[in-house]
Amino acid sequence: MKSPSSVRAGTSRVLITGVRGKTGSPLARLLVKDEDVDVLGGSSNPASVDLDGVRPTAFSWDVPSGWKAATDGVDAVYLVRPDRADAPDLIGALLDETPAQARIVLLSEQDADYMGADGWAPRAERAVRDSGHAWTILRPSWFMQVFTDPRFYRDQIADGKLPFSSGGASLAWIDARDIAAVAERALLDEKHAGQVYELTGPESLTLPRTAELLAAAAGRPVALHEMTVDEAVDGTTGFERELFALTFERVRAGSFAEVTEAVERVTGRPARTLPAFLAEAGPPFGRAT
Repeated sequence: MKSPSSVRAGTSRVLITGVRGKTGSPLARLLVKDEDVDVLGGSSNPASVDLDGVRPTAFSWDVPSGWKAATDGVDAVYLVRPDRADAPDLIGALLDETPAQARIVLLSEQDADYMGADGWAPRAERAVRDSGHAWTILRPSWFMQVFTDPRFYRDQIADGKLPFSSGGASLAWIDARDIAAVAERALLDEKHAGQVYELTGPESLTLPRTAELLAAAAGRPVALHEMTVDEAVDGTTGFERELFALTFERVRAGSFAEVTEAVERVTGRPARTLPAFLAEAGPPFGRAT
């Protein structure tokens, strides 16, 4: 595998929006290994950024007045799409403030075109494509980290259940660290400009099979509790509910079932399997890998 310094093409300063997120943190850890890259960790609370080698940087989607300072002098931006209704407009406005030479790597979602050209996700991507910046778009499947995060399924799994609305469809779960590895290449090497990468794990798993693998790794029974979409989004409201419902509808339609080899093509190594991810996380998935 090539080292980060061997693939860089002049990038020296990289801003990561959402540096404490599931892909932002592992990306930052990869980038700081290259001593020639100045890593800016964007956060609405810079004091909370404690990653070694990362320069805390004030960045909030709710404070546009700070965008110019956050992007000043950057050569590349890892742009984590905000999951809010006004995301397409916010992205366009941010990129208007971003230096013209900066490359943009957008974190989108697998099969974003499912929504049609006027859908929310395609419009967010279009804001990047039409910005005048060199760009790369990452479209990942569901993160494996939902199984290790107490805000998602970790605690239910510990109780022996996997509540999910799949309608019998499969998902090609992906480790967020593999997304970060692709993002690193796209940020540091201009050959990825203009590319759209559909990113998945190496296999598409039904939810019953996923539950079997979770049980094997946890050393305890885990049973799939198949839900309706309405049950799955219960307790959410507004745009969050609309987005969550659409996501499960897309799961049931097979949007996250296709397997690609994009991770291996870009990074030179295969994407991690779910069993390997769970083995590293350790039972009962107490560490959010």
